[in-house]
Order: sequence, then structure tokens, then C-alpha cells
Amino acid sequence: MFTGIIEELGEVKSVTNSNITIKSNRVVNGTSIGESISVNGVCLTVTDIGKDYFTADISQETKRVTSLNNIRPSSYVNLERAMLLNGRFGGHIVTGHVDGIGKIISAQKNGEFFDMKIIISEKDAAYVVKKGSVTINGISLTVADINDKELYIAIIPHTYENTNLKYLKSGDVVNVETDILAKYVEKFLSTSDNRTGISMEFLRENGF
Repeated sequence: MFTGIIEELGEVKSVTNSNITIKSNRVVNGTSIGESISVNGVCLTVTDIGKDYFTADISQETKRVTSLNNIRPSSYVNLERAMLLNGRFGGHIVTGHVDGIGKIISAQKNGEFFDMKIIISEKDAAYVVKKGSVTINGISLTVADINDKELYIAIIPHTYENTNLKYLKSGDVVNVETDILAKYVEKFLSTSDNRTGISMEFLRENGF
């Protein structure tokens, strides 16, 4: 489990058909083999670790459904260690299980801030609301607005400068994870799989 608060920008040292090695000076501290690290929002398990690097396996399924398939040596990736229960919860609940990829339509400076427009799938857009939370490349961000499948985000200077958003341009793809709470609400209220006991009759009887 993660919070979407990026700890470090890591540089990809090598990437093969089955694993990735990333240069890191911060997240490797206190991390052991078998632990999880979010790489551009993808939860990966550490299989090897050194003083300034770690290696993680990447399955073919992960490559298929995330932007890690496009990662190349010297690319910069957002890194976050799994959260501690005794730490501050600065972002929102992020699982590291990417829902899909989005494509950047535009990215431009607006005063001291940066505006980014991203098109996402219709399936993912169903779980995104204005002023809600969304995870882009592992970063917990607030949705400024959403219009159909177009997602608008206003990015503060600190986030822009300390994540790989500053390297992205129009046409680039990003990992998208929607708010897990929205998925659970849909599941609990689904009329096709309703185990809560809440029905239309129940809602009418109680004034809804």
C-alpha cells in the first residue's frame, strides 16, 4: 500500500524482458529483498538490492497493461516505498495496481503552476470525479476537472519539479490508478451483485 507521495526520482540503469534495475539513493535505504516499491505507480517486488540500486521483476502482464513497456535505460521513474502504519498519510490510498494507461494531450505552464490534460479510458473515467483523487505515474493528484474522458490536473511547482512529470510531453503515456474507494462503493451498491441488503424498495421506504 502506498500514499502517492513520491520519495525520489530513480534512473533506470537497465531493463530486460523480465526485470528492471533502477539507480536509487533514498528508497534503497532500509529496504530489503521481497519488499514492495512503487515504480511509476506500479507495485514491484525487490529481487536484488545494492548500495545505490535495486532490481525488480516485471511480468508480461504488467508490461501489457502499464507504461513500463515503454521504459528505456536513462529514463526517470517515480519511486515510493510501501507506507508505514506509523507514518503520515499525505496523499490517498494507492494500491500500486494500475487500472490502465492514459495519454497526455497537453502540458503547459500557467503562472507558477502547470496544467496537464490527460485522456483516459471510458472505464477509468467512470471512477474519477472533480476534486477527487487520482494517481498518475504513482503521484497522488487532485482532479481539477473531468470532461468525458479528458482529465484536467493543476500541478503545484514542488510536485512538478520533484517527479518525472517535468520530463513528459504531449503524446506520452502514463499509468493511471483510480480511487479504490469508488470501486468499493460501486461494488456494494451494485444491483447485479448486491450483498448489502440495500434495494430500491429499501431506499424508497427510507426517503431516498
